[in-house]
Amino acid sequence: MITHTSYAVEPWALRETGLNLDVLPQSESVFALSNGHVGWRGNLDEGEPHGLPGSYLNGVHELHPLPYAEAGYGYPESGQTVINVTNGKIIRLLVNDEPFDLRYGRLISHERVLDLRGGVLRRTVEWASPAGCVVRVRSTRLVSFSQRAIAAVAYEVEAVDSQVRIVIQSELVANEQLPHTAGDPRTAVALESSLDAEEDLADGNRLRLVHLTRKSGLRVAAAADHVVEGPAPTRTSSESGADVSRLTVTSVLEAGQKLRMEKLVSYGWSSIRSLPAVRDQVDAALAGAFSTGWQGLVDEQRAYLDDFWERADVEVDGDEEIQQAVRFALFHVLQAGARAEQRAIPAKGLTGSGYDGHSFWDTETFVLPLLTYTAPSAVAEALRWRQSTLPAARDRADQLGLKGAAFPWRTIEGSECSAYWPAGAAAFHVNADIADAAIRYVAATGDEGFERECAVELLVETARLWRSLGHHDPHGAFHIDGVTGPDEYSAIADDNAYTNLMARANLLAAADVVERHPHKAAELGADAEESAAWRDAAEAMHVPYNAELGVHEQAAGYTGHQYWDFAAMRPEDYPLMLHFPYFDLYRKQVVKQADLVLAMYKCSEFFTEEHKARNFAYYEPITVRDSSLSACSQAVIAAEVGHLHLAYDYLVEAALMDLEDLESNTRDGLHIASLAGTWMALVAGFGGMRHTGDSLAFTPRLPERFSRLAFTMELLGRRLKVEIKSDAATYTLVSGAPMKISHHGETLTVSGEAPETRHIAHAPSRPAPDQPPGRRPDHREHREDRQHNS
Repeated sequence: MITHTSYAVEPWALRETGLNLDVLPQSESVFALSNGHVGWRGNLDEGEPHGLPGSYLNGVHELHPLPYAEAGYGYPESGQTVINVTNGKIIRLLVNDEPFDLRYGRLISHERVLDLRGGVLRRTVEWASPAGCVVRVRSTRLVSFSQRAIAAVAYEVEAVDSQVRIVIQSELVANEQLPHTAGDPRTAVALESSLDAEEDLADGNRLRLVHLTRKSGLRVAAAADHVVEGPAPTRTSSESGADVSRLTVTSVLEAGQKLRMEKLVSYGWSSIRSLPAVRDQVDAALAGAFSTGWQGLVDEQRAYLDDFWERADVEVDGDEEIQQAVRFALFHVLQAGARAEQRAIPAKGLTGSGYDGHSFWDTETFVLPLLTYTAPSAVAEALRWRQSTLPAARDRADQLGLKGAAFPWRTIEGSECSAYWPAGAAAFHVNADIADAAIRYVAATGDEGFERECAVELLVETARLWRSLGHHDPHGAFHIDGVTGPDEYSAIADDNAYTNLMARANLLAAADVVERHPHKAAELGADAEESAAWRDAAEAMHVPYNAELGVHEQAAGYTGHQYWDFAAMRPEDYPLMLHFPYFDLYRKQVVKQADLVLAMYKCSEFFTEEHKARNFAYYEPITVRDSSLSACSQAVIAAEVGHLHLAYDYLVEAALMDLEDLESNTRDGLHIASLAGTWMALVAGFGGMRHTGDSLAFTPRLPERFSRLAFTMELLGRRLKVEIKSDAATYTLVSGAPMKISHHGETLTVSGEAPETRHIAHAPSRPAPDQPPGRRPDHREHREDRQHNS
């Protein structure tokens, strides 16, 4: 999309200068607004035309039976799917009795701007009705970071060249008709009319609807209030029914006159609270927003983002497209988690219904590391949500005959809802990913209260899972068999290297926190004997290695599998999972997404530099990147081992995953983990940032395309700015006490007295690795040639 002629490249905004119905569903995702609690897709104000209507509340879902050809013990019984809740965005317009519908009449101009500094979506339209009446419409929309239950729209109509009669219908609409979904399994299950009406109200300028989901039993309420300004006589009336509550405004505008409406919308939901309680909740939130007023909400939004950008901005000189893309990524990752507050961060955020609105391991592995150094309070809340789901995870472990907790592969409310157990129940690495996120958060913030109240329990229960899942062989080595690692083209493998290494770190960290918090550990029944068994397992953890090839194996015996016949593949055969049986994929050497390569980033200290280079060279030719999670991981290790041009190409792929709709499913929502991976590729890749325990190290190197890269991060109450140029890096302590860091192996202390500048060592020279035929990442030069020719 960003390469479309109607989309401009600029540093602090995403601007669309024409209405393109062919990419309307994609634009609805990229223009989505959210705060992690409430999400509004970027649908047009009047509701139609649309690709996918979308108004979401984090955690609000419906249940549906999971189909099985054959039943099996331990199979999850119910699926969970995010639902489209009450739509408060809709503002319909009639001009002299003709609907303002951009498919009719004449569209003179249309512009939308996602303002990354202000956190608002602005729209300006000039339209001539079929009868020739010209109006100009301006709207500004926001979902508030400061008041998490609130979304709002300012909508203004101006008569351009003649008198017009205007009717505005501002609505709350439930049970909207949804488009039919395609056969792609990544697309959400369509659940139409899932809300049963409980109450409706229209009283003056105030509207309210309350509904109850039919199977999950969640009560959902939405309320709206309005401020209307227009020439006399401007009249209002309101009405409501089971699924629609509407305020109608009528006025006659002379040329140059305007009619303005400010619409504030509040949302609330609960699984346990009564109808009066939820009704009062949304009314109270609306009253608070009304007292703040529209301009107050806009000012609060800007202040919130000013603070965020001071902590999180990444500056890229030499590539305007990547500069825009990384800020777009940071903004949407913030939107996904800022006010989630003990709810999951879904794989699509609240930008669409793709993946059924589920949360996966993506959150802890890709999204939370970014937020740890830029918005750490969101990380604590996300992990507290995981802690709140421990009862379901313990039940799942017990069902599987294991100790501790088995966290779900995919979920909304905490229980497993994957109908395919080899990729679901067997993907135990999610336990270690959660533990890793908790370990990282505590190391970055020093939050002892969180460690004691949340992290200890998470680490103890995940460690118990690993100790019961694995076993010592007769020689004492510890093995974890029959699991699925990050690569979903390999399943039920023995000793998956990523899983084993992450479990090893999990077990050691659990033993450490039991020593630091003996009273809390005692409450959980964890003692020195149990923690000693964890240490024994960690220290004896087997990581498969093929000495003949000189590479680590993705799993035991993996390098002995038959190679996939890449030469026989056509471009339309990708993604392979949609065209070939998993049975065939599982038994051959073909990698969907970086697995061992990701392990080399997450567990960097385990591998030597030579191991990393040899492993990367081995797995590159068999990695097809049929997952949006792969390119960013490959970018990090490519940069580390010296393949800077390749790392840059992978960065571009991760950064433009949605802006160019590379996987042809941006219509279903954004790839939040790939967006976070943009930051990862820049900061951990070209910045070479590694944070382990109390060690913070950088090995920066820039690709030729960049003349400068700068980023800011927070660690233990300090704010550090890193500025990298082709030959030197400068480290500036913006605030906080002096801190020790490492630059290309040299230890230095950075204080507020003066920046520290160091020379950058040249990247090692190694032969460029191959990729599967037809799956080489696009070179930027090729992209630009295509753009120029188009």
